[in-house]
Amino acid sequence: MKKQFIITLMVTGMVFFLSHNVLAQEATDTVQKPGYKFTTEISLPATPVKNQASTGTCWCFATVSFIESELLRMGKGEHDLSEMFIVRHNYVNRMRDNYLRRGNGNLSQGSLSHNAMNAIREHGLVPDEAYTGINYDSDRHNHRELNQFVGAIGQVAVDLRKESPEYKELVNSLLDIYLGPVPESFTYREKTYTSKSFFESLEFNPDDYVEITSFNHFPYYTTFPLEVPDNWAHGQFYNVPLDELIEIMDHSLENGYTVNWDGDVSEKGFSHKNGVAINPDVEAPADTYSTTDRARFESMTPTEKLEEVYKFEAPFPEIAVDQEIRQRGYENFTTTDDHLMHVTGITRDQNGTKYYITKNSWGTERNTFGGYLNMSESFVRAKTIFIMVHKDAIPRDIKRKLGL
Repeated sequence: MKKQFIITLMVTGMVFFLSHNVLAQEATDTVQKPGYKFTTEISLPATPVKNQASTGTCWCFATVSFIESELLRMGKGEHDLSEMFIVRHNYVNRMRDNYLRRGNGNLSQGSLSHNAMNAIREHGLVPDEAYTGINYDSDRHNHRELNQFVGAIGQVAVDLRKESPEYKELVNSLLDIYLGPVPESFTYREKTYTSKSFFESLEFNPDDYVEITSFNHFPYYTTFPLEVPDNWAHGQFYNVPLDELIEIMDHSLENGYTVNWDGDVSEKGFSHKNGVAINPDVEAPADTYSTTDRARFESMTPTEKLEEVYKFEAPFPEIAVDQEIRQRGYENFTTTDDHLMHVTGITRDQNGTKYYITKNSWGTERNTFGGYLNMSESFVRAKTIFIMVHKDAIPRDIKRKLGL
């Protein structure tokens, strides 16, 4: 995923605290404060927040975080897995795809969750300590220059209509230079592994996981390839009605399974800095606002309200999103495939509105909540592109409809 566009919104009186790397409410609510106050209902185990830095590799960071939580759930212990081992193989795969498409493929940095799973199936996994993916003068990831060379070298093969042995050697050397050579074997926790033997030792099965979406231009309970640029591998997505998509997310979290989430983060309601993503209804009637906010509401235009959604005394009214509203956003391109994150729990604000506790991959310093945020149900209903879950996390009746 390549877009990291965030519009910073001001916030007053939001009450957040961190508990085991998740966003949680202050232990006591005896002091009434304006803004958003949350009470955590579900908080599933997750590994520490990482930083994708100057790369478009959130698809891999989110999926690896999801896998790390799955390993915790499975009793396999806590592991810090290498994202860049997967990213490296993904570069090779997408360059091959671009060549076969005569240069009309996608050589940007973005991909989707199934691309990570495909690389894992073929090449295995390694811990981050065995392959950091930084072989250049930097303390954090930066693929700007690398990606320029990927595009340039890939174009040469297309122009010559040939993937020569020298071309393949050049691609491998380029990735060695920037990401580092892949180790033939490594020692981890006093045992020696190859990438495939380490993967086998974890007993993690990529085939246990499916990607699910909700759009009405394809029949429900069938699969189709989502029409987003980063689905260059034409992955197939199960299609369900919107209410069932939410039901799957809730059932998953309630039963101990986290959720891999992909969606749009370019709207003004998304504020990573302030730890909240909402779907504000700037046309809401006055009586939906708190008594304190009502006078301010009457004097403001919709644009002015949108700029100050977090200054209101209570949570801002949100749009009631149905299937048609969701579809309209997808088809007019206001809901776009921007970013992947990892959903680890459920919380509610003081009005009882449900939010999803979400682990991002932009480090811990870009907000005061340890890199987490809360996405409202309205935001999720409108802005989700797809989710990935374990097959066993799907409610039985929906699973049966999908033929799983």
